[in-house]
Amino acid sequence: MQRRRVFAAAAASLALTALRVHAQPAFPTKALRIVVPFAAGGVGDLTARAVATVLAARLGQPVVIDNRPGAGGVAAADAVARAEPDGHTLFLLSNGTAVSASLFKSLPYDTLADFAPVSTLGFFDIAVLVPADSPHRTLAQLLAHARAHPGQLNIGSINIGSTQHLAAELFKSSAAIDAQVVPFNGTPALITALRGRQVDVGVEILGPTLPQVRAGALRVLAVTGEQRSVVLPDAPTAVELGVKGFVAASWNALAVPSRTPRAVVDRLQREVVATVATPAVQQQLRALNVEPRTSTPEQAAALLKTDIDRWRAVMERAGIPKQ
Repeated sequence: MQRRRVFAAAAASLALTALRVHAQPAFPTKALRIVVPFAAGGVGDLTARAVATVLAARLGQPVVIDNRPGAGGVAAADAVARAEPDGHTLFLLSNGTAVSASLFKSLPYDTLADFAPVSTLGFFDIAVLVPADSPHRTLAQLLAHARAHPGQLNIGSINIGSTQHLAAELFKSSAAIDAQVVPFNGTPALITALRGRQVDVGVEILGPTLPQVRAGALRVLAVTGEQRSVVLPDAPTAVELGVKGFVAASWNALAVPSRTPRAVVDRLQREVVATVATPAVQQQLRALNVEPRTSTPEQAAALLKTDIDRWRAVMERAGIPKQ
């Protein structure tokens, strides 16, 4: 009798397990779409495309890139927040997503509540740069000059509200200097201003400025990541040089609508991690001066929240009005 009960319990358990497995929806069942809030050809777009090709092969379904630039990425994010939460529509999250959450008075979605981050993809450093003929050979010399001449140092960045612009404001507050932040309309204009000595120093993503650095036209005084850049390992971090709190980096990650089943999120995370680890994707990202780096969903969510809080505090200190 006891043996029959054991067998009956085991059979019931196997049947229940089979029902649970059968109840889980198959994934993926159709093409996936990555909504990218940037125009084609930029670093974010090329990062998404590098990942999409290998991810499609791993999942056995096409992965299509849907570029929706403009409006600070709000329109692209809203499209994903409203999408069916089945894992087939993904969003290319970035530090720009965190900036938008801090910059706009209202959004048609809740940045933290309406998205389920899957994994980070890569990071690209921001650098503090000076012209090659600048008298400031080190960050210490630059800061000493700024403190001796309050209000006279000009810090170049790009577009008001961009990560680079906010990083320049963070530089001011972290270093406790009185300086003017001068935003330019894009990286080429900033580089021209730096080389023409129209600004004393620039704060910009390292990748697009590397050709000028390697050609000897610009010099990197520091990078702003938590650790040294794999692209330029000889450049010290600002924190190493004593500017506490000056940590900023650009990054990309993938997310899905928040109501997506956790099993689907976990499957996507495993496949994204494996995809980014392939030599082909590693090579493509490093060619873009992007450091490949994946994460758990929880780590990606924590990064998003940390950046939202960081940039909101920077905007409040700098007096940047909400749009």
